[in-house]
Amino acid sequence: MEHLMTRQLDLILKEGGANYDWKTEFEVQPQYLDARGKGWLAHGLEELGGKGSFPLFEKIQIDFKIGRTLILWDDELVFNRYRGITFRSEMYEEFQFTFLEGYKRLCRTYEKEALKAGMQQRIWEGPPLATRIFGQPSEPGDFHGVGASGWKLLAYNHLQVDLLSRIHGYKLIRLSPYETIMTAGSLKRLDQLLINPKEEQRSMLYGWLMRKLG
Repeated sequence: MEHLMTRQLDLILKEGGANYDWKTEFEVQPQYLDARGKGWLAHGLEELGGKGSFPLFEKIQIDFKIGRTLILWDDELVFNRYRGITFRSEMYEEFQFTFLEGYKRLCRTYEKEALKAGMQQRIWEGPPLATRIFGQPSEPGDFHGVGASGWKLLAYNHLQVDLLSRIHGYKLIRLSPYETIMTAGSLKRLDQLLINPKEEQRSMLYGWLMRKLG
């Protein structure tokens, strides 16, 4: 589903005439991360139950880059209790992220959807790095004990992206499936609009995205 969403967004931006990069990345400059930033990452890892030194991305994959603005599509798996924990970081008090309050609410509301998307063992457990940092996961669906080590690593990685994009001078826009947009007199979810948008809907969505960039 994620690839369908980003493909549709690519089409919408192309049709609208936007000057952008799709499926790009930026290299992380470790020297940009000061003691305070390192502290935020270390504390975020600890709050999620992680042990050891915090991992740091060398490169960050981005869905769309328009000038100094990065756009990321977040799928259903993102919205769960662990991502909610990361939002307690003092970093979010320091930096203004337009998505913050909405995302905190979505993490409280849509965890059942995350469970539908993330109960497979490979997702729940995550890569070897996840179990090394957070320990062996509980059974899929069981949040007692360690819970989902793979989900925890994902939440930590999103915290990284939020911080690293900001200290590298980018504005970050996150798009969620649950965002609602008024069209033809009714509110529609973004993921529903993107499944097969008509020409006038694509035009409307382009205008909506451009306003987010402002």
